[in-house]
Amino acid sequence: MATTLNVEQVRSVLSAACQAIYDAREALSDADRQIGDGDHGVGMGRGFKAAREAVNEADLGTVGDAFKAVGSAVMRTSGGASGAVFGTMFRGPAKVLSSDTLDGEGLAAALEESAAQVQLRGKAKPGDKTMLDALVPAGVAAREAAAAGGDVTAVAKAAAAAAHEGCEATINMKATVGKSKSLGERSIGYRDPGAISVTILLDTIAQEIEAA
Repeated sequence: MATTLNVEQVRSVLSAACQAIYDAREALSDADRQIGDGDHGVGMGRGFKAAREAVNEADLGTVGDAFKAVGSAVMRTSGGASGAVFGTMFRGPAKVLSSDTLDGEGLAAALEESAAQVQLRGKAKPGDKTMLDALVPAGVAAREAAAAGGDVTAVAKAAAAAAHEGCEATINMKATVGKSKSLGERSIGYRDPGAISVTILLDTIAQEIEAA
């Protein structure tokens, strides 16, 4: 169980997270058909397949370089709003990850910055039934775990657990932004596909870190 990760371990962790999204692309599209046009998994699969290739091939000097490689590839290839916000999720924290190691404090800072940058990019907020309903609680939980002295494994597991709770909470939310907004009350009763994607990413990251 890792307490810190080096750059090559971060590469491996992010590569696995990208693969997990690609593997879940059909399930993500199925979820999107409930409250959207059903293409979330298509774009995410395309983007994160490219991101996996990018991070595996990237010349990495810092942890931030790995995150930037993922985010840039997603932005470049996913298309649509999902490409923009999920690309930002990874590109956003690149500047705060200037070390060649990742510890609990670094991961907490990265998730906080991800949430902040996605909010700026997408103009949404928690409660709007978006990916932020998983990502923002993840950042809060990560910070709490780091403040309590948690190592990178503890922080990752706390973030993943909070993302799950946030994702489940979207079932009872009414969509107020994006394509699902037009459904109004009919959007209630389903998990947000973007929030599901965040849980897949953070679950895989936590599992890979724990196994490192």
